[in-house]
Amino acid sequence: MEGSSRCAACKSLRRKCPKDCVLAPYFPSTDPQRFSEVHKIYGASNISKMLQNIPQHLREMAADSMAIEAKLRVQDPVYGCVGIIHQLQQRIIEVQSELLKSKCEIAFCNAHELQQQQQWQQLQHWQQQQPMFHAAHELSWLDSSDQQELTSDPSFSEFGF
Repeated sequence: MEGSSRCAACKSLRRKCPKDCVLAPYFPSTDPQRFSEVHKIYGASNISKMLQNIPQHLREMAADSMAIEAKLRVQDPVYGCVGIIHQLQQRIIEVQSELLKSKCEIAFCNAHELQQQQQWQQLQHWQQQQPMFHAAHELSWLDSSDQQELTSDPSFSEFGF
């Protein structure tokens, strides 16, 4: 790469871009800011050494990683990407806590609903076991003359009235 087609690294360093420039594929001339930030943090010779010392198929990921780390270090000189990682870890803890709280609320609601169902079933079972009580209870609302009429009915005799 020579002349006007120099990579961002070679343009920034004001040198000719050799045909086998190790930086050219990862720092194109269309994105000079990317190289500028990485250069500010790592230095040009360290970037070249790092890229040359790793396998070809991993170089793009390494360059991307350096660019992200450099950008975050420029934004936050003290913590850099570690600050972002810490914020994300804190958010994960908060969300896990909210999830646990929600699961507890669901479990409580399910237990309450189950308890209500069991009580309803017990009441129904008790009512089925107590037909005499219900018949007598229903008759207690009637006048004594009405009770005599109903109790003389043969269908009530099977209940013992």
